[in-house]
Amino acid sequence: MARNRTAGIVADGAFKVLLAAVFGLGAVQVGRQLGVAPWLMVCCGVALLICGEVEIRFVRRRPARTYTRLMIGYDTGWVLTAAVGLLLARGGSSVGGEVWIGYQVLAPLVFAAVLSRGPESPASEGPAVERS
Repeated sequence: MARNRTAGIVADGAFKVLLAAVFGLGAVQVGRQLGVAPWLMVCCGVALLICGEVEIRFVRRRPARTYTRLMIGYDTGWVLTAAVGLLLARGGSSVGGEVWIGYQVLAPLVFAAVLSRGPESPASEGPAVERS
């Protein structure tokens, strides 16, 4: 069970790194589809890259409970801003993509900051994954 949690945390961080590459390298094309300026897509890619790297780097030094809470909060915000962005876009507004990407610029930086300042796991537990 502990190994699965660690793998899930690493996978979440790796997904953020992959998404960072897509948003950074495809800033013009993806930005055009979302109605977002390329510079904002690049900022989003950088924020996601930072968050993914921090998430992977701290996997053995932070409690799984900390990760779980942060991931639930992050993903809840992601879903809500995606829904708001979609509703805005369907209503004819041009800011739907900016709302969604704007969240993905700010939230990963908050996630990374909180995680990097979070409590250390006790050294005696080995990997920072809680036992069930």
